[in-house]
Amino acid sequence: MKQIRTRFAPSPTGFMHLGNLRTALYAWLYSKNNNGSFILRVEDTDRSRYVEGAIDVIYETLKDCGLSWDEGPDVGGDYAPYIQSERKDSYMEYALKLIEKGDAYYCICPPDCDTCTCRDLKLEQPSQPFVIRQKSPKDGSTSFKDEIYGEITVDNKEIEDQILIKSDGMPTYNFANVIDDHFMNITHIIRGNEYLTSTPKYNLLYEAFGWELPAYIHVPQIMRDATHKLSKRDGDAYFGDFKEKGYLTSAIINYIALLGWSPKGGDAEREIFTLDELARAFGTDGISKSPAIFDSEKMRAINAEHIRRLSPEQFKEAAIPYIGDHPVNYDILCAALQPRTEVLSDITAQVDFLKEPCAYTPELYYNKKMKTSPDTARSALNEALGVLKSTESFTKDELYSAFKLLAEENAQKPGYYLYPLQIALTGKPAAPGGGLDICVMFGKEESMNRIGKAIEEL
Repeated sequence: MKQIRTRFAPSPTGFMHLGNLRTALYAWLYSKNNNGSFILRVEDTDRSRYVEGAIDVIYETLKDCGLSWDEGPDVGGDYAPYIQSERKDSYMEYALKLIEKGDAYYCICPPDCDTCTCRDLKLEQPSQPFVIRQKSPKDGSTSFKDEIYGEITVDNKEIEDQILIKSDGMPTYNFANVIDDHFMNITHIIRGNEYLTSTPKYNLLYEAFGWELPAYIHVPQIMRDATHKLSKRDGDAYFGDFKEKGYLTSAIINYIALLGWSPKGGDAEREIFTLDELARAFGTDGISKSPAIFDSEKMRAINAEHIRRLSPEQFKEAAIPYIGDHPVNYDILCAALQPRTEVLSDITAQVDFLKEPCAYTPELYYNKKMKTSPDTARSALNEALGVLKSTESFTKDELYSAFKLLAEENAQKPGYYLYPLQIALTGKPAAPGGGLDICVMFGKEESMNRIGKAIEEL
């Protein structure tokens, strides 16, 4: 059997769309699951859409996601070059061979022409600007087998005489793909199902050259809902959008893998995967024919689980940019934040008290469960201040023992003191960690300063 070779062939036209990233992911997973090779090829033949720096975005995104390539523009390989504009001459050579065989023709019609009259003129290479078009059959039908959708048949009259070589001498995306896929020995082509009906025109080119057809795996589109695609306007189209929102790369990869694919066998009930686990579980039998609906709540839940699985050091590293620079104990703060964070951007609102307590009114001290009020809080905070002053090592265990003793002596529950303490320190009815965590996080001096100010305000 041939070694399986898949490819990802993006155009450098901007940021990485989630649909394109999922295509790259599936091609990578399929190759790794089958001990094959994954090839990166840059398709930059459409110079009008070329975006400066976009190739670097492709590299950085794939590397961030862990999708390493075996061959590509930067690492080389037996089939270099892997940038299409650097292979320009070879495309013209094969277009001319098609003309010799009668499977293509020169066209001098203007771009806005509705009806081309060049098809049967058998023109020699014109002196004026021209394109080269594929000469597709106009009767009968063309069929091929897709590994997901089965047998697909298209009436040849529906297949247009697509342009192979543009007037600037560059190949079209469709033509360059066929040439490169053949000469790079690509065995399996994985792409979106929007290419299903256009695949026959690619196969006509393979057949015209007498080349073996690759295997096709067309995957369903990712939709925002039943009728709308993901869009930049809604902030749900690009990998970078979700990184900026505070989603972990591992969670993004995990979620988009499940958009159109379901694990089988012993993994059938699983939703949380690492990249290596996906590679072991992936198979085309789990790919759906139906559109995949993007569920932001599901993605958020998967991200939350990935956050919970980070080590304390990994979480702290990821969280600090959202926390900012403050004179606090980050280990204590992050230990409290990690189980309370679904997306890293959630952190900002949770730590808004670090610079100074949030503005609040005395009514916030009312808590029926804790049996507290502004009046009880005044005396409770004065007693709490005394506890803090007399505590030497200022650890959570020491503080808890002291407040527990204080509560027992006054026939109260610890919350009678700890709830007002939290309000005084943060100005919030809920915070990452309880009052004692926050005391230790701030340290003795800052905690006493904040409690003193809260007593004055009361």
